[in-house]
Amino acid sequence: MARYFIDISYNGSNYHGWQVQANARTVQGEFQECLSKVLRVPTEIMGSGRTDTGVHAKQQIAHFESDEPIDTKDLAYKLNSILPDTAAVQEIRGVKADAHARFDATERAYQYFINKKKSPFYSGLSYYFSQPLDLNLMNEAAKELIGKQDFESFSKVKTEVNNFICTVTRAEWIIENDQLVFHVRANRFLRGMVRALVGTLLDVGQQKITVEDFVNIIKAKDRKVAGRAVPPHGLFLTEVKYPESIYL
Repeated sequence: MARYFIDISYNGSNYHGWQVQANARTVQGEFQECLSKVLRVPTEIMGSGRTDTGVHAKQQIAHFESDEPIDTKDLAYKLNSILPDTAAVQEIRGVKADAHARFDATERAYQYFINKKKSPFYSGLSYYFSQPLDLNLMNEAAKELIGKQDFESFSKVKTEVNNFICTVTRAEWIIENDQLVFHVRANRFLRGMVRALVGTLLDVGQQKITVEDFVNIIKAKDRKVAGRAVPPHGLFLTEVKYPESIYL
């Protein structure tokens, strides 16, 4: 039995999130169906984590197993030939038998895109938000996210986790082309965390709350005191990192 990591990307607009659900089109379901068709045996995949309905991925990693040796380049080509236009395989690599897409991930990165001017080209891929924002204040607040701390204030309330501790290594707003992009990187993320962080940082940018208020929201460990969750369509999972030692 050989195990493989599959590097995939997708536009999440027409999917009900990552995880397989009855009577709903999901990313995991789409890839499992195509993989099973090509390999001619029912094949399940396990992702590095779930993305919610409408969230996109430039890079998502999943693992699967096969009894037969696989020509990874040929399999990637065949999958891309039958996957819908909204999903693609970037690469397939062999990994050690106990390598796990979720538990072996050491770092994950997200980007949240905001367009200040209405644009038909960003529809469904960026959040149109025209209110004036103080970028310096937003970045001052974002710096307070760096390090190992409890992020319960930014987690969905009903979630099955042992703790809310995350180690954030990057959190900053950058103007890229004509968009405002929030870059955030951590060892793990809680459900709904990035969208809640962005919503709260927008409150800072609009000067509805101060940077000191933002720090107190982190310390409160209470979702009710943080800002709203921004819409999912501006959010992209952009990178999942692993130790090189797990690859064959």
